[in-house]
Amino acid sequence: MIVNEQVAIDHGLKKDEYKKICQLLKRTPNITELGIFSAMWNEHCSYKSSKIHLKKLPTKGKRVIQGPGENAGVIDIDDDDAIVFKIESHNHPSFIEPYQGAATGVGGIMRDVFTMGARPIANLNSIHFGSPQHKKTKNLLRGVVHGIGGYGNCMGVPTIAGQTSFDSSYNGNILVNAMTLGLVKKNKIFYSKAAGLNKPVIYVGSKTGRDGIHGASMASANFDEKIEEKKPTVQVGDPFTEKLLLEACLELMTGDSIIAIQDMGAAGLTSSSIEMASKGNLGIEINLNNVPCREANMTPYEIMLSESQERMLIVLENGKEELAKKIFDKWNLDFAVIGKTTNSKKIELFFNNNQVASIPINTLVENSPMYERKWKKTKMPIRNKFKKEVFKNLKIVDVLNKILANPNICSKEWIWQQYDHTVMGDTIQKPGGDAGVVRIHGTNKAIATSVDSSAVYCWAHPLTGGKQIVCESWRNLISVGATPIALTNCLNFGSPENENNMGEFVECLQGIAEASEYLKYPIVSGNVSFYNQTKDDGIKPTPTIGGVGLIKNYSKMITMEFKEVNNLVLVIGKTEGNIDQSIFARYILDKKNGPPPEINFFNEKNIGETLLKLIENDLIKSAHDVSLGGLLTAISKMCIKANKGINLKKPKLLIHELEYFFSEDQGRYIIEVHPNNIKTVKNILDESAVHYDELGTINNSNELYFSDKIKVTIDELKSSNTNWLKDYMNK
Repeated sequence: MIVNEQVAIDHGLKKDEYKKICQLLKRTPNITELGIFSAMWNEHCSYKSSKIHLKKLPTKGKRVIQGPGENAGVIDIDDDDAIVFKIESHNHPSFIEPYQGAATGVGGIMRDVFTMGARPIANLNSIHFGSPQHKKTKNLLRGVVHGIGGYGNCMGVPTIAGQTSFDSSYNGNILVNAMTLGLVKKNKIFYSKAAGLNKPVIYVGSKTGRDGIHGASMASANFDEKIEEKKPTVQVGDPFTEKLLLEACLELMTGDSIIAIQDMGAAGLTSSSIEMASKGNLGIEINLNNVPCREANMTPYEIMLSESQERMLIVLENGKEELAKKIFDKWNLDFAVIGKTTNSKKIELFFNNNQVASIPINTLVENSPMYERKWKKTKMPIRNKFKKEVFKNLKIVDVLNKILANPNICSKEWIWQQYDHTVMGDTIQKPGGDAGVVRIHGTNKAIATSVDSSAVYCWAHPLTGGKQIVCESWRNLISVGATPIALTNCLNFGSPENENNMGEFVECLQGIAEASEYLKYPIVSGNVSFYNQTKDDGIKPTPTIGGVGLIKNYSKMITMEFKEVNNLVLVIGKTEGNIDQSIFARYILDKKNGPPPEINFFNEKNIGETLLKLIENDLIKSAHDVSLGGLLTAISKMCIKANKGINLKKPKLLIHELEYFFSEDQGRYIIEVHPNNIKTVKNILDESAVHYDELGTINNSNELYFSDKIKVTIDELKSSNTNWLKDYMNK
């Protein structure tokens, strides 16, 4: 094919980018070379619109072993153990083909983790869908959930936590963010930096097919009415092959054969080979005739751009080929020597004894475009002044039942019941709590992890919203008794070429950075997903945070359900009654403007650390952070999970009781305390200057009492909370 400007544009490149390629090469690229540039220079691989901003994130900490720049981040959890973790998006493929898109998203993130020598121990996901009334939502949800479960369950890795939300902004672009944690010994971590000359480059795993060609480019483009034509760009997964690949790689990693290893993810053989060579400041030579292919007559272009799944690229020590081949033969996987490292600092491809590509590595990596996009700042919205009349016809029990049944509040049990969350036998806190928890096998340690996002807050004011997600993640880990260590982020936004969308990205990132810095909660890995829009309609800004924390002795782990009748219930942290952007304001009062709740870093840190002190001293029985839906929603969930009731005190209020019970003020937790410990708890709270209110006493009547006249059974609340999603999916 003759390459010209239009062919480059058809590959997703801009006119100026094509001109730059010709200048760097001092010639016109051939079609294979153009394909390689289009893969490496697209947004998904090059981060060309985001990298100048990503540099501002705090990435270092006492326990950080590896920050951004590798397949995944790595943190120290003592005793020579380390946790490898990352979150990634598979949004565009999941909208086009929900089962395979979600399944291969899970497969891809697990490969990122075991590429570094870590055995996966837990999966999580954050999935976002359009309005429940939209014609595609139900089928997309069903396909995505089946895809996540189908891949993770077959791999034998538990899915222990997650998040699901609904919003009309996702009608044309759903979000599927997958996260994996793996366990590794600190002295057996593997990296992707190639080293040494004339070292054999090895292809292992599945054969290469035509599925997924241009997958990375498709992930860097807006959708239009021709979306169905993009189905061939969605990869096809095979979890049983990935399980074999996992075991074969980990077996090879017990020795000293591997110099570098990289999974073939986005842009397949192209990105994996170029990234390894670039990090090692080397060249790489590949004979494409040696690449195992499952389809006849594949061209160099197709082989290099295929995103077929379950494949790895390895640089081996000389003389280790036979040893490695025996291992992969045993696991019935392809193994082929396809090339070698060189000192050319180029990627050189050969096919049928002809050189079909020769590109300096630095033109693909260091010289890739970097844009400082124009962006618009978002003003803080004016607070609403809610007159007392708006509350007068609202009955508290009716409001509570409606909020508990809201699609974004209701129980997601229908989803997580389809995931195997106990396989491997180390899950000690299942989905449905503040965070999932897995024990480190054979030890007293446990790892807590959660995923969080708050698109509505980020849409109302990106800077505040960015701060809030990090603080929410922090609270979820603390609520189960874990000390937060580090986080990973998946930044989902619309087109960076739109000044408003770019402004949302920049300010959300600023908020994330400020919160991470203050809380000493660094960002060790992540992913940017732009162009989540159809035509001109972008999603609400949806940065997702995956947090990881350590429980040194899992016997001190806390769960959210109430434990004992007659125990006292307190809320720590102050309730101001700000209801703007709350579920109550948006869905009960139909008021969708106003600012998100304020964030106070000092209070977040102080209250969180004080709660950890109470937990360490065995002074509380249960805990739950107050977030979406407010105080009464959180109390109700604790009652539902325990099947116990509560006698609520009438609060002394300067605000309306609906504002008190349903505001989403930040930095609050509900705690359960035995009467014998209440004096000690209050003393510690007072010493730490932590505000608290006494809420009530746990009862054995299976009812929630507001007063002698107002009560509701826990069964009724449970019915409201658990039935919506189940009924929706069964209709």
